[in-house]
Amino acid sequence: MSLLPRTAEEFSSAEYWERFFKKRGEKAFEWYGDYNKLCGVLHKYIKVQDKVLVVGCGNSELSEQMYDVGYKHLTNIDISETVVNHMNQRNAERRPGLTFQQMDATQTPYEEASYQAALDKGTLDAMASEEEGALARNMLTEVARVLSFGGRYVCVTLAQESVIKLAVDRFVQLGWAVRLHCLQEENRSVEDSFALPVFVLVCTKFRQPMPMPILEMCLGEDGAPTRLTQVSDLLSAVREHQAYSVLKKRLRTSTDASSNLSLTLSHTKTGLPRYTLTVQDCPPGAKVPRSNQFAIFIVPQGSETAWLYSSSEGRRQLAASANFRRLVIVAMHRNQEYTDMQDVQSELSPMVMDLAPPGMPANQQVPFLSVGGDLGWREEVSRGVSELSGEYCVENVKGEDGELYRRLVFLSNAALVQSESRLVPSNTVSAASGQKKKSKKKAKPTTAPSTSSTSLSVDSGFLCCAHHEVMVAGLTMLGVGTPQNKDVPVSVLLVGLGGGGLPQFLRDFVPNVTVEVVELDPVVMQVANEWFGFRPDDRLTVTLGDGLKHICALEKEGGRLFDVIMFDVDNKDSTVGMSCPPAAFVETSILQKVRSLLTPRGIFTLNLVCRDSVLRKSVLERVSAVFPTIISRKIEGEVNEVLLCSHGENGTSKAATILPSLNQAGKSLQSALYSNRTGPNSSPHIDIAELLKDLKIE
Repeated sequence: MSLLPRTAEEFSSAEYWERFFKKRGEKAFEWYGDYNKLCGVLHKYIKVQDKVLVVGCGNSELSEQMYDVGYKHLTNIDISETVVNHMNQRNAERRPGLTFQQMDATQTPYEEASYQAALDKGTLDAMASEEEGALARNMLTEVARVLSFGGRYVCVTLAQESVIKLAVDRFVQLGWAVRLHCLQEENRSVEDSFALPVFVLVCTKFRQPMPMPILEMCLGEDGAPTRLTQVSDLLSAVREHQAYSVLKKRLRTSTDASSNLSLTLSHTKTGLPRYTLTVQDCPPGAKVPRSNQFAIFIVPQGSETAWLYSSSEGRRQLAASANFRRLVIVAMHRNQEYTDMQDVQSELSPMVMDLAPPGMPANQQVPFLSVGGDLGWREEVSRGVSELSGEYCVENVKGEDGELYRRLVFLSNAALVQSESRLVPSNTVSAASGQKKKSKKKAKPTTAPSTSSTSLSVDSGFLCCAHHEVMVAGLTMLGVGTPQNKDVPVSVLLVGLGGGGLPQFLRDFVPNVTVEVVELDPVVMQVANEWFGFRPDDRLTVTLGDGLKHICALEKEGGRLFDVIMFDVDNKDSTVGMSCPPAAFVETSILQKVRSLLTPRGIFTLNLVCRDSVLRKSVLERVSAVFPTIISRKIEGEVNEVLLCSHGENGTSKAATILPSLNQAGKSLQSALYSNRTGPNSSPHIDIAELLKDLKIE
């Protein structure tokens, strides 16, 4: 609309409103909603017999409509002479008791405590941007002066953060109670509706100022108030409602298959996150049945980090399989209780239509989809805080393959599983042989396991992380397990412990191996010991400290070389396009030190997770400058790739000769892993031949 102000400053100038109302003419501009939208909350806080001061009345029909339903004690003031004259003329005959006066709301002649209510529709918003808020503060001071004890300042506002903060800070300082209503949108046409919701701020004056702030938020005119402790919490709640309103407007007006719009729904009373909803639209031109407009997919608990649900590509694949015009993918949060699928549907159903695609009939049924019709199962077994990585939790989950798993998750990045191990009953560690893979088939309904978590133990022969399997398969480049290397020791330096699954697998199944692990975070070491069955010994040692400093120290000391150096360490800086390893680990100076610490046959193994193609290219250039031979292996369905690097000469030609020989070496390694198992009830669940497929020379 061309009449909307271009800048906030325009709102506050008398000259602007003079031009505005002259241009607008007879038609009332209901900027913040009309009487029909506001009457519920107005009648709740303003009694018909109250003496009401309407500040900045404009040419709104609100005062006229209130007068017509019985409010006969309205005093309307406005800074614009034009609008005051117009409104007096318009109401002279029909509403002789309704008066309009030209007046500055910051300086009125009225006596103290002479009004029971002050009504403000947009005036605070207009004033707040002028003189760094001084004008608005003066107006609020004047309102406070003229209101009697028990009186209310009722302000209709779009709740720009600086405006709300100014008003709430002022009234909290005065010891008033503050309540904010977010009015739900009516069924207006999409074209006519604003993106931002309208709020009504209600501040109540007490005879004795409140010693502690009373801050409340309500959804709708009759919503139960949620008590908040700080002004910042109230501002945060406002931002969430505004963001949701903007999201709804966008979803009602367009579809976008490339977008990843998401929102989090929190528990009303506790404020804790309960659901995260991600919207996935089908691509233009997709053949979707007319009846398949919209569906909700419930992700089983514990599966939310799976590629199919956590990645953009995975969600697109899921949506294509479901074949709906719009699919909303719902993930459930930790520390929340969910009874069953029916309860989840009942909880989500009231807001489902807010997310519907444009043009969908309002009465159309929206199906809820799931894996096997079940919510999945998750059990938190430990929670703590690391000074280095923040809050973490250890949880048991039931996977879509029906197996039990234990996970370490740092809550600063709850979508990423830091470490994972398979669980089995303590007395029955599986003795199945090498061919291992988690089933890709959809699960049977998942329920709580019959085995108590206290009687479960970690299956050390099962590597949950596919990149760990590839790192083990990379030992074929050393000829581990071949006849000519029988009884030849293998020394490994691993930076990054995690839950200890990889180093423990190496110790338990690789013949003649010694493993030294460097781990920065002592809490990770503690968690690995307590919850992931990690048990160091003389062949598996751990050094607590900075991996980079440790490498520098080893290089400076000299005298120690390793057959394999592995980097499996994540980057805590989420703003960088490379989440593993931290950038410092692939600087040329560090790579050169790594090379100097390798034996002549040694290999450098790097777990690389880089979404930035330019950054990845830069990393590969630096690595190849130090290690001429690089063989890479992408991890299916993940961003991870493993680089197997050798410092021999004639890199490309050497790599080309290595690849054909790896198949036979892989068979030898597979046999050696199984032969070297540490006990009758422990076996390596790994298929080396499969892992050696799809190797690529960089």
